[in-house]
Amino acid sequence: MVRAIVGANWGDEGKGKITDMLAAQSDIVVRFQGGSNAGHTIINEYGRFALHLLPSGVFYGHTTCIIGNGVALNIPYLVKELKSLEDQGVPAPHILVSDRAQILMPYHINFDAYEEERLAGASFGSTKSGIAPFYSDKFAKIGFEVSELFDDEESLRAKCARVAEIKNVMLEHLYHKPLLNPDELYDLLMEYKAMVAPYVADVSAFLYEALKDGKTVLLEGQLGSMKDPDHGIYPMVTSSSTLAAYGAIGAGIPPYEIKDIICVVKAYSSAVGAGEFVSEIFGDEAEELRRRGGDKGEYGATTGRPRRVGWFDAVASRYGCRIQGATEVALTVVDALGYLPEIPICVGYEIDGVVTKDFPVTARLKKAKPVWKVLPGWNCDIRGIRTYEELPEACRKYIETIEAEIGVPITMVSNGPGREDIIYRK
Repeated sequence: MVRAIVGANWGDEGKGKITDMLAAQSDIVVRFQGGSNAGHTIINEYGRFALHLLPSGVFYGHTTCIIGNGVALNIPYLVKELKSLEDQGVPAPHILVSDRAQILMPYHINFDAYEEERLAGASFGSTKSGIAPFYSDKFAKIGFEVSELFDDEESLRAKCARVAEIKNVMLEHLYHKPLLNPDELYDLLMEYKAMVAPYVADVSAFLYEALKDGKTVLLEGQLGSMKDPDHGIYPMVTSSSTLAAYGAIGAGIPPYEIKDIICVVKAYSSAVGAGEFVSEIFGDEAEELRRRGGDKGEYGATTGRPRRVGWFDAVASRYGCRIQGATEVALTVVDALGYLPEIPICVGYEIDGVVTKDFPVTARLKKAKPVWKVLPGWNCDIRGIRTYEELPEACRKYIETIEAEIGVPITMVSNGPGREDIIYRK
């Protein structure tokens, strides 16, 4: 059986905790897209971790953790993360890296920063992790696949020369930055080869055999529906598909194997980076929610920058769940709202005087104003509660209102940052 866990919103929905829990029930956990540009925060008996490349199953001895072919593979970062686990006493995980994954190079990170600098006020709010230049190169067919590290020297050196020739035109004439040296590129790739060689495998073949043997596979997505390049708030999106459907491509399995799609939805809204955000709030109201949210406040796990925050957006969340094909929802960080006497929910968008519940394209989204429905708060701390029936009536009403708005059953309610802070709801 294959399950996918993905975000319904702008990312930062609390997928790390839910993935960590589901990994305990899985034989294999696969990261299928994205790179080290966003993190999953996990709190367990070993401590607090912000994973960026490693799948969240690394804390379980029985799991095999896979970096799929859809991932932007920053090899030194992968090695650094493995070392950080070791330093905190985590037993060495079983890691496989797809031989078809492509390598994120230092010049990708540089180009990302150069372009944001060039765009200035019109920038995309990039994390400057090299993601857009990496995927641009992948689809322009000038990326380096892991398998090429094991090709003959002549072929790889020729490709290094070809890539440097293309990149140096931009470096010299657009960005006015130092040029790439093909020999230095080759030497760096050989360093990467030594680092990654112990983990390289034909991941698609491994998963094919695992599924034949009845193994349970968990596909772990990064970011959320609103950041998908095809179905999100383009152009303020990421550069790889954030949808569960892409999990089949990014892991190398048949799409019909994905039987369950768990969409993680936050009990309020948050976002990092630029882009349309209809339910956003500002000032003291926002700062209070930001301070109370998440497990250590609403700050990016990778960048540390303050996240934009807002009230729950039912229009975006309904669309996010639909485009993911959600079969069930995990609602997270409900406990953060316990300080509020009343809680607004955005139940519609007013665009040019007309109210809609359908999520529009970006040009129309820019005109959207939130239509609010205000619910009573529960005004108490709900951490420690383990059954749904024990939750205050107003809290249950809030959850059930969200469920009715998004049209997907909420099967899990997270009421704290710890692994045990979860309420299962049938």
